[in-house]
Amino acid sequence: MHSKSLRNRFLTVAAIILLLTVAPSPARAASKEIIELQTQVQQLLDSVQRIQSTLDARFGVLQHLAEQTADNANQMTAIVNALQQKIAAQSDTTNGKLDTASGQVQSLNDSVDELKSRINKLDKSLQDLQTQLQNIQNPPAPQPTAAPASANPSTAPNATVPEGAAAAAASPIDQKPPLAETFQAGVRDFNAAKYELANGEFQDVIHYYSLDDLAGTAHFYQGEIAARQNKLSDAVKAYNAVLDGFPGNTKAPAAQLHKGLALLQMSRKEAGIHELRLLIQRHPATPEAAQARARLAKLGTH
Repeated sequence: MHSKSLRNRFLTVAAIILLLTVAPSPARAASKEIIELQTQVQQLLDSVQRIQSTLDARFGVLQHLAEQTADNANQMTAIVNALQQKIAAQSDTTNGKLDTASGQVQSLNDSVDELKSRINKLDKSLQDLQTQLQNIQNPPAPQPTAAPASANPSTAPNATVPEGAAAAAASPIDQKPPLAETFQAGVRDFNAAKYELANGEFQDVIHYYSLDDLAGTAHFYQGEIAARQNKLSDAVKAYNAVLDGFPGNTKAPAAQLHKGLALLQMSRKEAGIHELRLLIQRHPATPEAAQARARLAKLGTH
């Protein structure tokens, strides 16, 4: 804009000079100065044209550079967008692989827990069988009988014994209580806060049906009773009975959570944190694992 205004001014000056040269002059002596002035004006016009050409060329270069910069920016934007899409796709793939791996780990933990449970039950069966064999191989010594008080059996006191009483004394029968009814009675008494009665019923389930899965649940309820009575050490033992003997039991996640919380309450912080982390590792998708994560966050760890 400035060069255009300058050019217009020079053109105006040149026009005035031309008019002066055409108009009659009273003095021919001034023609030499006018010619010099015309020459200078022409030189100025040439300079203005050269400046204009230079400015046009530089403007063209700047415009070309601006176009190149815009193209480079567009290319960079496209590259960044493609990279973001690639990162997002990789993130989705990674999350999917992590979910799959987490599921596989949980399945593996479940399989290991089930195997441990079967091994424990097999070991218990072998111990029972070994006890029976020992009883067979080493029968109890017969009790000595007292000599008859009289040679005549008919006159001896207590000479006759009822047949049913003799059979009962010879082979006592261990009557088992019904499993389902005994367990349900224990649950009802537990919910009614009749803890001593419930504890005895759960103990009957454990004693008579030690290999049944309900025995593992009975151990869990015994742990709950001990915890409510503030017998935390007994509670931890009962929870361990569930985790060691019945790791596939439905109460196993709750047993591990409550064991960790009991250890924390006993001021055994490291052991409690270990149990909560182990719960998250073994059963990551359970509500108990969510409670464990919340408690670990409250403790300032994870």
